[in-house]
Amino acid sequence: MTAGPHFPHTLMIRKLESIFRLSDDEKQALQGLPVQLQVLKADQDIVRVGDRPSQCCLLVEGYTCVYKLTTEGKRQIVAFHVPEDMPDLQSLHLKVLDNSLATVTPCTVGFIQHEDLRRVCARYSRITAALWRETLVDASIFREWVLNVGRREAFRRMAHLLCEFRVRLKAVGLAEGDTFDLPFTQGELADAIGASNIHVNRVLQELRAKGLIRSKGTQVTCRVWGHHFS
Repeated sequence: MTAGPHFPHTLMIRKLESIFRLSDDEKQALQGLPVQLQVLKADQDIVRVGDRPSQCCLLVEGYTCVYKLTTEGKRQIVAFHVPEDMPDLQSLHLKVLDNSLATVTPCTVGFIQHEDLRRVCARYSRITAALWRETLVDASIFREWVLNVGRREAFRRMAHLLCEFRVRLKAVGLAEGDTFDLPFTQGELADAIGASNIHVNRVLQELRAKGLIRSKGTQVTCRVWGHHFS
């Protein structure tokens, strides 16, 4: 994926057009949004709990996570985000953030000032509706994560996470069939499914032993769907 000068706008338009076709005026309005591209290292906070941001971001390249910390400093990852996502879109309306957003891999991020995005939304109600739908989709995924961590055993937690990632990457053209890149450490996976690193290792071995996944480096292939992953 190569980021040219208009690439973040193209990603945003493509994302919103997956909901409904935009008019030429709506596309032009999005193309006119000032976007500041920034390259970030892995394991770097973009925003933190308690921040009062004046901008939100579009993920152009790489992967990020949303997380919270316990008072003891233990991390719970509550979402992963892939290219074309706007992982902190809620900051457009929430003055104080209640979660942190960090890079998982090296990332290219496009920052958009809230006032610029609000101006476009005020003029184009369908863009507002499309962005609102994006926040609703994020909320739906989050509810599934609550069920995942709270009620599924570790084997199915991991299986569900792998399937979700495959579907989301395929939607943005970053998966080939059932094969996709999973650039997460066992520690990051553990923080996402609420398990220990050792347990994550055992679960991944069990998934491989049952022939449900294959892996080579960071490449993962989900070979079986259905009741195994429910």
